[in-house]
Amino acid sequence: MVSRDVDDILKKYGAKIESQMNSYSQSGSYSSSYETFKSEISREYSTYEKWANSLGNIIHVKPSEKDEKRLREQINSAHLSIEPWQAVGLSVMSFLSVFLIGLFISVAIALINGNIAAFPILFFFLVTFFSLFLFSFLNQYPERAARKWRLKASSQMVPAILYIVVYMRHTPNLEKAIHFASEHLEYPLSLDFKKIFYEVEVGKYSTIKESLDHYLESWRGYSTEFIESFHLIESSLYEPSHGRRIVALEKGLHVVLDGVYEKMLKFSHSVRSPLTNVYMLGVVLPTLGLALIPLASAMIGGLLNYIHIFILFNLIVPFLVFYLTDKVLGMRPGGYGETSLLEKNPLYSKYKNPSHYRKAFLIVFPLLILSLLPLIFHFTPVPESLGLEKDYTFSELGLSFLGGGNFFGFIETSTGVKGPFGVGALLLGMLFPLSVALFFSIAYSGKTKELIVERNKTKELEAEFNNSLFQLGSRLGNGIPPELVFGKVAESTKGLITHEFFSKVNYNIRQMGMGVERAIFDKNRGVMRFFPSSLIATSMRVLIESSKKGLKIAAVSLMSISEYVKNLDKITMRLKDLLAEIVSDMKSNMVFLAPLLSGIVVGLAAMITSILGMLQLGELATEASNLGSLTNIMSIFQYQDMIPPYFLQISVGIYLIEIIFILTSTLVTIDSGEDRLEMMNKIGKNLRSGMGLYFVVAAISILALSLLSTLVLGNLLG
Repeated sequence: MVSRDVDDILKKYGAKIESQMNSYSQSGSYSSSYETFKSEISREYSTYEKWANSLGNIIHVKPSEKDEKRLREQINSAHLSIEPWQAVGLSVMSFLSVFLIGLFISVAIALINGNIAAFPILFFFLVTFFSLFLFSFLNQYPERAARKWRLKASSQMVPAILYIVVYMRHTPNLEKAIHFASEHLEYPLSLDFKKIFYEVEVGKYSTIKESLDHYLESWRGYSTEFIESFHLIESSLYEPSHGRRIVALEKGLHVVLDGVYEKMLKFSHSVRSPLTNVYMLGVVLPTLGLALIPLASAMIGGLLNYIHIFILFNLIVPFLVFYLTDKVLGMRPGGYGETSLLEKNPLYSKYKNPSHYRKAFLIVFPLLILSLLPLIFHFTPVPESLGLEKDYTFSELGLSFLGGGNFFGFIETSTGVKGPFGVGALLLGMLFPLSVALFFSIAYSGKTKELIVERNKTKELEAEFNNSLFQLGSRLGNGIPPELVFGKVAESTKGLITHEFFSKVNYNIRQMGMGVERAIFDKNRGVMRFFPSSLIATSMRVLIESSKKGLKIAAVSLMSISEYVKNLDKITMRLKDLLAEIVSDMKSNMVFLAPLLSGIVVGLAAMITSILGMLQLGELATEASNLGSLTNIMSIFQYQDMIPPYFLQISVGIYLIEIIFILTSTLVTIDSGEDRLEMMNKIGKNLRSGMGLYFVVAAISILALSLLSTLVLGNLLG
């Protein structure tokens, strides 16, 4: 009886306590902050997570134990809210869905036409290829996402260690130092540091050190110097004297600096050969092969047309280049790169404004219409409504020096209209890739021009601020309080960019009656609103935090930041020097050699087409039937079955645009890490210079070689 009463009491109060715990977890401040943290940490991959949690649940494909372990590590590194079997299920379902849809469409086309010969082999091949690519891409997405996250996070490793070391110089508390770093670092390493605290709060680990050690294990095999540096920082807490503790902290910073330098040194030597292979296989060989395409298409009797060229040069070759460059980026070590977040720039609203695309479209639209004039004149009633002919000869247009052919050069055959083969159509067609390139160049330049200027000003300010920090620390060490030191430093920095910063802080303190923290960080009047710099913000936070411990400690902290940043700048410049030759060679190949070769090749294709059109070897073979085997040789070249240079040139131009996009993104990532602003700005510049050179070279080549073939054959044929 007593036992039953005890059980009833336990059940009653147990249920009551459980309901109270549940209500707390739903409404408490901890729960809401943790949910906010989870929403921040997974926002970048929400689309992939959505598909994995829906389509990936249809088929439950359990990976092997080894693959599951690998996938789980990648998913945790990328902070994805999915399970390993969902990732595998999504890739399998995507492959089956696309493949079956393509198969059903192909079979339906054959059944509608009532002939198995009508089965669209090319379409089915492309669908199969795309489904295999989709399977491979989605299967490797967790790995790519983890690598992208590491690349972003590792570019902030040195600042992270710097902030922790500077903080622990005056306050030997690892927990507070990590919290200080998490508040002032940028995404995504700041979220990783916050996660260290949250995993203690949710009870996964009992101490910060245990949670930190588990987090550092995720970097094993990727950044050993980061782990070693943290262990040295931890060991400083057990040093018996202040001097030995400072030595351990400084050793931790030097370890991560030296490790980054050594890894980037090896990378700069090993990346040259892969990038050369990318250029040769993805740019040089395809470009040179273009010269043979007009002749080959004339020889094989229409089996090769412009659709095949489009698929080869605008889909397959760019995919190959993207795949090879992706492998190159996989070699890049972490720990170095641009760390400024685009969203922090005060002009970010201009970057997000879509009006740049509308403006660019209005500018290039007339060029786009001009490039389509051959098709508009021949396949639409527009010329008839304007009282114009569908085509004109060069003589009628006053361009008789170009020969006696037609401007557009369409040919009526038994199988339909072929062309355009004319030089005029080819020259107009060159405006199509030019208009596409100008669209992106104008839009990207408009989006990034002012932001790049502001970023460069910020970098100049940071370069000067490093020396000003030493002055600031020196004056604090002389006993001048922070409220007065800004005015003193402002007087000694006249003529420099930093003078404006210190003058505004001094004005807020003296004229507005603000404290140092409000004068710098106030939302409405704070100076940091006008100087979006992580270095300056962190230095000022360190000043405010360390001045609470005394002016001497604040002085040492600021001078330490100055010295560390100076060393970091030296290493950064050295790394840029190591990579400069590779980046310069690849850029010259991309914006000079590739457009130059492509322009000359398009001119050669136009000349070959012009020569075959003037000779009309197929008609000559019919008339000269008594020439025996020579007749069979001449009948091979069917002019009307050639790929029109108009479509060939458009494919080449789009191919160059794709190559510039891919290679520019690769070079920016190699040089600066993940940097959207720099990438977009460089793409706009490279498109403008590369496609401008292509347009000029191709136009000169077409006109010069066409005139040459007209003059030579005109004299031979009488």
